[in-house]
Amino acid sequence: MRRSLWPGVGALLVLGGCSSMNQNECLTADWRTIGYEDGVNGYSGDRIAQYRKACAKYGVTTNLDLYQRGRAQGLLEFCQPANGYRAGVQGRSYNGVCPASLEPKFIAAYGAGHQLYVLQSKVSSTDAQIEYKRSELNSLEHGVAAKAVQVTSNDSTAQDRADALIDAEQTAERIGRLKAEIRQLETDRIKYERDLETYRASHAPVN
Repeated sequence: MRRSLWPGVGALLVLGGCSSMNQNECLTADWRTIGYEDGVNGYSGDRIAQYRKACAKYGVTTNLDLYQRGRAQGLLEFCQPANGYRAGVQGRSYNGVCPASLEPKFIAAYGAGHQLYVLQSKVSSTDAQIEYKRSELNSLEHGVAAKAVQVTSNDSTAQDRADALIDAEQTAERIGRLKAEIRQLETDRIKYERDLETYRASHAPVN
């Protein structure tokens, strides 16, 4: 059995879906059509085992031959370069389901799409980190202002003022680190955006 050709994207959305069948579906199943639909969606062939288990509860046996015929036909449609590219761009994983005659072009297109996905993810992830750290920075700066009021307030005790000063110093240190981290992330984002635009300019989408 083939292994997934991209183990590094195993955490991404796997090509799959719900394969459970109820009693009525088992009793009226067209196994060739079910196999075809699984093939068109790029599902692994081991789904038939899940169908077998589900339908056995109702005394219904699966037709492996019809299922495999339908799935093989469906895979001929799924294993086209455009679908490989689309799966890569969406960050989906490929489980080695394509026949040898179609797999090379499918893999090449998938790789191109997946590289675009990686580059886009770097930009969006960096944007999210910058936004999160800016929000934290804003909160801390407001906190420093509040501590300053406490230090100068006539209602504060000497201990209150001492505690407020310590908190203000620690907060100021964190603010400094956050500003440095944000600057680095902004620098990183410029690079990631440049890499993304360069890739887009040199790699046309696979249609």
